[in-house]
Amino acid sequence: MIRSVLFVFVLGFLSCSDPANTSDEQKRWEAHADNTTIIRDNFGVPHIYGKTDADAVFGLLYAQCEDDFNRVEQNYIWAIGRLAEVEGDAALYSDLRARLFMSKEEAIANLENSPEWLQELCIAFADGINYYLHTHPEVKPGLLDRFEPWMPMYFSEGSIGGDIERVRVNKLKAYYESGLEFPPMKEMELKKKEEELEPQGSNGIAISGTHTKNGNPLLLINPHTSFYFRGEVHAVSEEGLNAYGAVTWGQFFIYQGFNEKTGWMHTSTYTDVIDEFKETIMEVNGELVYRYGEELRPVETSEVSLNYKTDSGLQSKTFTMHHTHHGPITHKEGDKAVATAMMWEPTKALEQSFIRTKQNGYKGFREMMDIRTNSSNNTVYADAEGNIAYFHGNFIPKRDTQFDYTAAVDGADPRTDWQGLHPVDENISLLNPDNGWLQNCNSTPFTAALEFSPKREDYPRYMSIDRENFRGIHAIQLMKDKTDHTLDGLIELAYDPYLPAFAALIPGLVEAHDILQPENAQMKEAIDVLREWDYTTSTTSVAMSLAHFYGTYYGRNGERPAQMSDMELMTYFGSASPLAERLEIFEEVLSKLTTDFGTWNTPWGEINRFQRINGDIRQPFDDEAQSIPIGFASGRWGALAAYGARYHNDTKRIYGTRGNSFVAVVEFGEKVKAKSILAGGQSGDPDSPHFYDQAQDYADVKFKNVNYYKEDVVKNAVREYRPGE
Repeated sequence: MIRSVLFVFVLGFLSCSDPANTSDEQKRWEAHADNTTIIRDNFGVPHIYGKTDADAVFGLLYAQCEDDFNRVEQNYIWAIGRLAEVEGDAALYSDLRARLFMSKEEAIANLENSPEWLQELCIAFADGINYYLHTHPEVKPGLLDRFEPWMPMYFSEGSIGGDIERVRVNKLKAYYESGLEFPPMKEMELKKKEEELEPQGSNGIAISGTHTKNGNPLLLINPHTSFYFRGEVHAVSEEGLNAYGAVTWGQFFIYQGFNEKTGWMHTSTYTDVIDEFKETIMEVNGELVYRYGEELRPVETSEVSLNYKTDSGLQSKTFTMHHTHHGPITHKEGDKAVATAMMWEPTKALEQSFIRTKQNGYKGFREMMDIRTNSSNNTVYADAEGNIAYFHGNFIPKRDTQFDYTAAVDGADPRTDWQGLHPVDENISLLNPDNGWLQNCNSTPFTAALEFSPKREDYPRYMSIDRENFRGIHAIQLMKDKTDHTLDGLIELAYDPYLPAFAALIPGLVEAHDILQPENAQMKEAIDVLREWDYTTSTTSVAMSLAHFYGTYYGRNGERPAQMSDMELMTYFGSASPLAERLEIFEEVLSKLTTDFGTWNTPWGEINRFQRINGDIRQPFDDEAQSIPIGFASGRWGALAAYGARYHNDTKRIYGTRGNSFVAVVEFGEKVKAKSILAGGQSGDPDSPHFYDQAQDYADVKFKNVNYYKEDVVKNAVREYRPGE
């Protein structure tokens, strides 16, 4: 009976022109609102208290819309494949990518076939946003003036970008527009541009009570995302939900966070979860077929019409989409079409994402991992029972190891097919290593706990790339000899200013100067600054300014023998590159700094800044407007407290756009204790007091106390209300 009622609700969302349906919907909104209370604390963090999980979800989405409806809407415009209706034809292939992996009809079918409790949450998700729009008629959506319960099926995991963004739109366009492979030279240029960007990733550290001063386990939650990508929230229900942390705008589960008994931190994984299959496609009797073993199978063909914005109104373009049993055709290699396979179980992914937030110990958390749909992430875990754990990936297809899945494999050979999923117990993992701590900074899992780490030879190659990075090196240096960690000490550790990349790069520059001895007094003075440097970053450091631009320019313009990782590249430029080239690059740096700032002798804080001018998703920057000096540095150089730019607006100064965004440290004991910081503030509204109220604290590494227990929430409450009031 409940299921049939829910199905009626879903149908009501799909066809709400019926006044009776609208009336029922409004009654449901009001019932949710009556059962939900939102308390805003002194930093604007919403603490949502609902009678049921669905009430809490309703309040959570309502509160998110209050804070940043623009980002809530934008995430769903992108996810469901309607971005071109807002941004024009440049976004057509982003939309096509979304539609290749799921249609609206498939999303509805996933919803209808999901468990009743999940349907309730999806309906509450849509109710919360629609009620917000109903009670805020002054808010004018850019496109979506109504949200549907099937929409979360497109956006089910929570990581930034997610697996689908690994499908390159430039290759997709080349196949579906012209049928030609993207030129190799342009592909190489794209790779070099990507190398210059601030790395994506995160840091997670879990410390056992054996290595803390008071015997309580600690967890560092340090995602490196674009700023303002997630808000800070607290969701509570009388059905066992009491989760605090960061939520990706528009989702109904806390993605990085903790409850009273467990904490979870996700880092981007190098596990191979996406594979490409070269298909042998031919036309037989006017129909497209592809070879699979000894048989010819029909290529699934369908059409989709996508709207896009123009100066004269919406136009439409129709695409013929191709699928094989491996997945959608996403590009072409030579004369072969290539299908892309990835995890696409939206219902199960949503189940896992929400169930994770309600676990109260390792046993339940480990059982939740058996759902195996957290595909793009590793998980660093700690709990009040004293456990610390690490899971390297969660969704890992079994493969025949005679084939190299780092490249596209022959889809006509049945032996290349995925052979089900590895059980979680077969995946790379750690539980309570004897050294008392573990870390992952998007680095190799085989150094996660020093000598107690998993052993590479015990796992198939495709489970991980054995590749270290400077952040991983840095974390290990800080952790290996320390046994008296505290909550505040973990903050200090997470912001340690040492930059190991420059310990590899800068001595080679000094060496080149000492050997070649150029007659350049300005260069000698700058080299002497670097000679005396301890490779730490701060707002007052001139050496940091010199090193940042030297590393950046060398990565952009230096000759290299092959494609290299950041760590390999800095090591090569520091020890094996031509001496004269090092000085040529450094001379460019001195000239650039002098041109832009009047002198090469410019402290890092004059260059590296935090600025938030308005609520736009892509922030504008202005050298003449107010900004705050930042002493942090790029994660590329090994900064745990990563701070970097992914784009610029033709400014001379560097304005951060990603890196440390939401950061929390958590201590599990008799009661959970936590501190956190958020880039800028909770609200996306420039008129809100919480738009910029954490900016200076962010720069000063002054964390706020997390109000987790009701008495602390009430003590620090600024406003208490029900949705709609």
